[in-house]
Amino acid sequence: MKYLRWDETLFRDPDVFDPDYLPEEYLYRESQLSRLKANLKPAIRKSRPVSTLCLGPPATGKTTAIKLLFNELKEFEDVICVYVNCQIINSKQQAFAKIFEKVYGYSLPSYGTPFLKVYSNIMKKVVGEEKVLVVALDDLNFLLDDLVVNEIIYALLKAHEEVEGVKIGVIGIATDIKLTARLDERTGSIFHPDEIFFSPYGRDEIRDILNSRAKLGFYPDVLTSDALEMITDLTFESTDLRMGLYLLKMSGLEAEKRASTKIEIEDVDRVSEGGKKVFLRKLLGALSEDERLLLREIYSRDNLTSGELYEEFKEKMKMGYTKFYEMLNKLETIKLIDTRFDQKKRGRTRTIIKRYNSEVVLNALKDN
Repeated sequence: MKYLRWDETLFRDPDVFDPDYLPEEYLYRESQLSRLKANLKPAIRKSRPVSTLCLGPPATGKTTAIKLLFNELKEFEDVICVYVNCQIINSKQQAFAKIFEKVYGYSLPSYGTPFLKVYSNIMKKVVGEEKVLVVALDDLNFLLDDLVVNEIIYALLKAHEEVEGVKIGVIGIATDIKLTARLDERTGSIFHPDEIFFSPYGRDEIRDILNSRAKLGFYPDVLTSDALEMITDLTFESTDLRMGLYLLKMSGLEAEKRASTKIEIEDVDRVSEGGKKVFLRKLLGALSEDERLLLREIYSRDNLTSGELYEEFKEKMKMGYTKFYEMLNKLETIKLIDTRFDQKKRGRTRTIIKRYNSEVVLNALKDN
């Protein structure tokens, strides 16, 4: 049969294609999981866990690894695991309100509660119940104010000096591999994390991961091998596994529109351009106003080097060298641009390479 009846579907479980779905089969991250487990193991013995920093490009499994381990730790009543999304929570007060909610089981009042009272109540309850607190700070690099980064980490790691007996482990998750350079001397003196790198997935790894999800999300023999290969290529090109999950789901819906029992290349082709635009909007939403201005400058020009861009941009924004290169590196990390060192030019200047069509990006910047 080539066509679906009106009451049939290709999807066994559409939730499998959601980015926050936690897979039972977690491929190609065995070594990272092993080190994370070793660092967290002291917590189940009521000892302080090893602080950890999970580093690597977007969509390389960092958040998934932490959430999987936090799920496993639920069976240990003496460990309290708190996940803090720093894209949403961007102040010390908000971060500790989230921790308070997890420790006490209810939220703080909507009106202002002094930070010191929140902080003290958290620590006293953790100690009083003889528990270990593990706090994961996801997307730390989105806390653009370095003061906030330092304040949160310092407050957590120095808690044992304020309330005797407190045991806390900190897990940082970031795309910026130079994150520790943002720490001030005070915080850097006490935060010595085990740095675990999550490298980008290779093409074959991407194919295996997408195929594993497809087997869970679709009924047998729904996804053709040609369609899987095309989705794999597009995902590898974007360097973002979430792109592949999106394309799997949307291609399935497209095939259902045709009442087809198979997902073919034509279905992938129809949704691929829309997929690129969706992910571009998500990337732009993660930028500060200054970063958006820098991106607009890049996509408004051709054949730029980083040195030329800095000379022009610093005059407009009155910005220092360090801040400029932090912003440029972020644009490269989240795959809005590429850079390449030019051997013919003196110094360490880089040629800037656009990853998207200029008109598409400039229009998206207007709309976003």
